[in-house]
Amino acid sequence: MRLKIVLFLAAVCCIVSARSQKPTVLSPNQKIMITLFNEQNMESGEWYLTASYSTNGIFSQAIPRIALGLSRSDQDFSTQLKCLKVSRPVLINELYSAIHGKKSSRSNSANEVIVSFENPSKAKLNIIIRAYNDGVTFRYEFPEKEGSFRIKDELTSYSIPKETTRWMEKWNPANEGLYTAMSGDKIQMQEWCYPALFKLKDSSCYFLLHESDLNSSYCGTKLSNLTDSTGYKLSFPNPKDGRGTGESMPMITLPWKSPWRVIIMGSLSDIVASTLVDDVATPSVIKNTSWIKPGVVSWNYWSDNHGTKDYRTVTAFADLAAEMNWTYTLLDWEWDSMTNGGNVEDAAKYILSKGVKPLIWYNSGGNHTWVSATPKDRMLTHENRVEEFTKLKKMGFAGVKIDFFESEKQDMIKYYLDILQDAAQFEMMVYFHGCMVPRGWARTYPNLMTYEAVRGAEWYNNGPEFTVTAPEHNATLPFTRNVVGAMDYTPVTFTNSQFPHTTSYGHELALSVLFESGLQHFADRPEGYHELPDAIKTFLKNVPNAWDDTKLLDGIVGEEVTIARRKETAWYVAGITATQRKEKTRSLKFDFLQEGIKYKLTLISDGKHDKDFLVQYSVVDKNTSLNIKLLRRGGFAASLIPLQ
Repeated sequence: MRLKIVLFLAAVCCIVSARSQKPTVLSPNQKIMITLFNEQNMESGEWYLTASYSTNGIFSQAIPRIALGLSRSDQDFSTQLKCLKVSRPVLINELYSAIHGKKSSRSNSANEVIVSFENPSKAKLNIIIRAYNDGVTFRYEFPEKEGSFRIKDELTSYSIPKETTRWMEKWNPANEGLYTAMSGDKIQMQEWCYPALFKLKDSSCYFLLHESDLNSSYCGTKLSNLTDSTGYKLSFPNPKDGRGTGESMPMITLPWKSPWRVIIMGSLSDIVASTLVDDVATPSVIKNTSWIKPGVVSWNYWSDNHGTKDYRTVTAFADLAAEMNWTYTLLDWEWDSMTNGGNVEDAAKYILSKGVKPLIWYNSGGNHTWVSATPKDRMLTHENRVEEFTKLKKMGFAGVKIDFFESEKQDMIKYYLDILQDAAQFEMMVYFHGCMVPRGWARTYPNLMTYEAVRGAEWYNNGPEFTVTAPEHNATLPFTRNVVGAMDYTPVTFTNSQFPHTTSYGHELALSVLFESGLQHFADRPEGYHELPDAIKTFLKNVPNAWDDTKLLDGIVGEEVTIARRKETAWYVAGITATQRKEKTRSLKFDFLQEGIKYKLTLISDGKHDKDFLVQYSVVDKNTSLNIKLLRRGGFAASLIPLQ
């Protein structure tokens, strides 16, 4: 990947008065502003940030207070901080490319100021503040050159007025919950997962809280409003996570920088299109990335969770991938117990003979997980991984799925990154399940293709609840979880597994475009795809899963969403509705298309009933608009191919 970095003085507003320090950083487009205040209006004391957004040239506070500070094992960096200096502002302008994700050409462009502090014992702390066109970020830095300490607490806390609407997921180590919409007296007090979405009252401004560039020098954090319903403080992992293994409070060695605290901000379209979580992450450490290939995967677990034990089932899904022009098929858990005609070596040979590449599952192993599913412990140490990757490479496997991490403590963060580093040495792609949500690692290690960390289609096997909640959940994820990185929901299931769908076939097809994942697992059984009309099979044979551009066309969180994604010169559009009561008519405009070019439109929408499709063909251009009828819990998908 090519990288270009330019640093020079920027025209940011940075005001410093004699009696109080109030550095203010504006985004390059001057729509977002972040300001540092002193609580006592003095040169020392407690400090906090405010984040504001401009609508029609008028700024309003999105987050009126972001408390700052760290508590270190040797001393405190929060209540008596003296501001020593504010750096001259610089413009960060970094161009890079992404192999997979919502956009291929990207820029890390922001105005940055560094504010330097010291505490009463003269120990130093810097706060690095950036304003982007799509949000703000900040991080802590201990610049001194030596010393090892434990971080007892991070005091970062977001104060958000109760009238601000919020969509949040109750904390769980696998990040597989549902989002709850709250405001006012309905705000719940508990621990929450990242990312969390907020909407200002009487404003089109949204913001999403997350973190990025987490590495083995820290732990993952979460949000907690247990002590104040409107204050979301960063908190460390629960000691009981990972069956009690590992330390909750991270150990750091100076010099040290914290992860970026990320606030994506703007319109709902800005939120969906943002790549800020990746932008601020460490650039790729992999020089040769030619072996990293995103693609669609056939997957036997959803329809038969013991399917990989059966060689005949494995070969049937390999045949499905070959027939549908999908790049990969996955051998899920229990492949080490495969019978009925062959073992894992036989399966790999068969899959490769069909022009398909095999992927393979592992239990993360160790005492941090209670799950005994095999194979277990083969990824646990560097020596284990070298031995296993050597075998896999020889058999022709292209990547590994590793499951059941169950903790975001510092030792587990190191484990994740050790896996990615070792896998890269063997040119193996990786995807994590039972895991944390993305923290920007796909930029640093582009062989990290996707994460689960979502309540996906697998939950149709876990109980009847998802039958009812899936439509609203599906219409929430494009604005929340999938904003911050690849999401292995395992979509596009037309038949039923253990519990039935209520979504229409058009809704299910739309998920192939709405949900982004570097490895996109289409989860239905072979007959579920074999029985589709030819137009739908053709669509699924050709739909990309790595994109050059992404645009939100329309949406209301939890109710409906329409997204357009571009691959080279072709566009794909998909939309769903979560409404349970009545049909809807969606107006679709094509003003995102290139001027002066006509496109062949293949539109696949809901037919007369949930299991029926309506297929229409036409020629459209930038000025075209049309109405699409959607059933309850319905959807549509479309391709737009330029005509020569």
